[in-house]
Amino acid sequence: MVEAQGAASRKDYANFFSHALKSANETKFWFGLLRDSGKAKKEATDKLLKEATELAKILATSIITLKGKK
Repeated sequence: MVEAQGAASRKDYANFFSHALKSANETKFWFGLLRDSGKAKKEATDKLLKEATELAKILATSIITLKGKK
């Protein structure tokens, strides 16, 4: 969030959140792959996958809010 606090404009702030959303979605992919490969306990990866999904939802909602307030 330090980068977001240094944003020069609302567009910069939204751009930071967009990058964070991409990272959250990539994290969801890797947790799913880890779970499906059987290399980690399903319960543990499901919990992490759920948390990454919640973060992605929060970020997506924040982006929508930022873009709606121009």
